Parts: sequence; structure tokens; C-alpha cells
Amino acid sequence: MKPEELLSADWIARLNRLTLSTGQRVRGTRQGRRRSRELGASLEFADYREYSPGDDVRRFDWSVYGRTGRKVVRQYLDEQELQVTLYLDVSQSMAFADDGEPSKLLHAARLAASIGYMTLAAYDRLGVYRVDERIGDGMPLLRGRPATHRLLEFLAASEAGGRGDLAEAFKDRSRLPKLPGMTWIFSDCWTERGEEELEEAVARLQAARQEVVLVQVLTRGEIQPRLSGDLKLIDAELGTFKEAALTGRLIEAYEQEFTAYRGRLAEFCARRGVAYVLAPVDVPLRETVLGTMRELGLVR
Repeated sequence: MKPEELLSADWIARLNRLTLSTGQRVRGTRQGRRRSRELGASLEFADYREYSPGDDVRRFDWSVYGRTGRKVVRQYLDEQELQVTLYLDVSQSMAFADDGEPSKLLHAARLAASIGYMTLAAYDRLGVYRVDERIGDGMPLLRGRPATHRLLEFLAASEAGGRGDLAEAFKDRSRLPKLPGMTWIFSDCWTERGEEELEEAVARLQAARQEVVLVQVLTRGEIQPRLSGDLKLIDAELGTFKEAALTGRLIEAYEQEFTAYRGRLAEFCARRGVAYVLAPVDVPLRETVLGTMRELGLVR
């Protein structure tokens, strides 16, 4: 893929009016534009407290003193950066694409680029990694709009290949975020052990004090198959295959099992406090970001 395929100029203009919304106020290491739990030096008023000798006299509120005789100082909310980490699934199954549609990997990269751009535009810190059965080398933490081209080049250089195992990958603590923050996983969520494998990965991220968002990227053909006849079905990652006669009854059984799997996935995400987003490849990027993600309170 090419960097220019990930974000168009008009989409960037729309993203400039959006920001990520996190359930936690996070204190970082550098001044940013996001409120933390701490009181500090921003311009947003928080509260009053009684004046004590040694307080900054510039914060002394003379109007309150004149009206009530109380000696108080103004306190302001501290604004700190949020650390956002993106993990892009690059296992072989992400190369799959329906006719006339982008691959799952390209669609996932476009979503990751959108979230990454919002992070950089807010002057928050951004980490980006590729993941299959391990977490590959990522980029040094990025910050600010000028880093957008580095983000796009990194994502555009992603190629699908190999076997995926998110539970195994997230065992590597050195590749987990060092500070509390927000972590996004972009994956088709096709795993050997189903939701159990994903739950293990999520548990490790939450132990690293992360607010986790799981974005499941699938083709329409995976959600609602339109195949028929005698076919050989090949596992893209394991190379195993199974011959099957795809009848209407078998397709119906698949759709029922897929619905049940999605239900289990959504249930475990709700139980663990994880935001779950289904992002089909044939649904426009704008609809997923401005619709689904906004409705879930992930962007505003």
C-alpha cells in the first residue's frame, strides 16, 4: 500500500475537528492538551482553596476577598498528554479481500491512521506496532502533526504474512506501553482459541493500565458468505484445508456460529470494560469513525 492511500486531504480536514475521548484523565510526562486528575497550570478553572503563606500571589482572588473577606487562591486543571498505542494485526489472514474491496489490512491501516492522526493533532504521544504471533519493532514515540508522514509511511509498509497469536504476542512486556493510556487493537480476531486468546491479550494490556479498544475488521464475505458448491477451504495461516459442499444449510450454520462468536466477543469486552467496534471493510471509514466510534464515546 502507499501512504497516500491511507488518509485523503478532505478526511484529514474532518479529523482536525475530532478528538479521542478517554474514560480516564491521564498524567503524562510533558504538557499536552488533555485534562489530568492533577491541579496545575492550565487556564481552565477548577476550584478555590484557602490561601496559605507561600502561595503564588498571582492566584490570589481579590474579588472574593473584597466581597467576603476570605483569603482564597484559584486552582486550575492540569493539562497533560495521553499516550495512545496502536497495534496493527499483520497476520496472513489480514491479506484477504472480497472482489472490488480493499483488503482487511488496508482497511485496518486506514482506521489506525485516522486514530493516529487525531492523537498527533492533539499533541498526545503515539506508539505504533505491527503484531502477528509477536509484537514487531515499532516506531519511537511520535508527537505533533509533523510526525504524520512517519506514521503513514510506517503503516503503508505493513505486509500481511505469518501466523497470528495475540495472546502469545502480548506476553512480551517490553512491547507493552510503559505509561497508563489508551490502546487500540486492529485485527480480524480470527484466532485458534477464539475469544479466550483475545481475553488473555486484553488482560495483559489492562495489567499495564491501558484502556483497551478492540476493532474487528472483516470482509462482508466473512460475515455473510455468498459461496456455494464443492470447495476446498484453506486456512491462510496454517495451510490446512477442508473440503466441503457449501449448501444453504451449511451457510446458515456458519452465520449462526459467527453471530454466536461475535456475541461472546462482545460479552467478554463488556465484562472487561473494553470498547468493541465491528468495522466491516465495505462500511465507509467515515461511517465507522463518525458513527460507531462516536456513538461508543471513543471520539468526539
